[in-house]
Amino acid sequence: MKHILLVEDDLRLAALIEQFLVKNQFKVSVLHSGEKACDYIVQHQPDLVLLDVMLPKMDGFSICRAIRDKFTNPILFLTAKDSDFDHVLGLEIGADDYIIKPVEPHVLLARINMVFRRVQHQQIEQVDELHIGQLDIFKKSRQVALKGEKIELTSHEFELLWLLASKAGDIQSRDVIHQKMLGREYDGFDRSVDVRISRLRKKLGDNTESPYKIITVWGKGYLFSASAWDE
Repeated sequence: MKHILLVEDDLRLAALIEQFLVKNQFKVSVLHSGEKACDYIVQHQPDLVLLDVMLPKMDGFSICRAIRDKFTNPILFLTAKDSDFDHVLGLEIGADDYIIKPVEPHVLLARINMVFRRVQHQQIEQVDELHIGQLDIFKKSRQVALKGEKIELTSHEFELLWLLASKAGDIQSRDVIHQKMLGREYDGFDRSVDVRISRLRKKLGDNTESPYKIITVWGKGYLFSASAWDE
């Protein structure tokens, strides 16, 4: 469960945002002034900070400046008007995005999820090893082991496994897979990806008749199940 810190002096707005985010499976902490925000952020390292620009005691820009070298997770500013937000200053001091009040809940949720996806992608790009249950994948050496036993994969099979495993829990469409694996759009007829998926399943001990490790989501694509590799 992702932890979000909301720093907002409007008590009613803060309560509404907190309630909405909790309903959407986030852990939410709330502060109503800026004076305690710096210590809280550095000590608790929330996954994301929603930071009002205009705060009593210490404004959002000052908080961001004070903590940015000690806090690397995303910061989203909340601002009353687009014209009141200094975009250049916000970016220079380390803001990841900003949202204009009054906050539309579903827009807020979409922006938060977008930032989390971007952070996850950046982290994955830096990773050269994946350890998912008893499955170990090593990008540099291109080696794969399941329960300690080496699995021999072709180059294309390894690339496909890395693509799916690095996005575990997210459905990867055939279009995305074709673009990344083959450099072309899926035409609706090419079965090469399906063949490679089938081979991967066999080599990784998946149930080929009723797959549960690499799942086919009909009409959407494939889902790599992160929980299926603990057995």
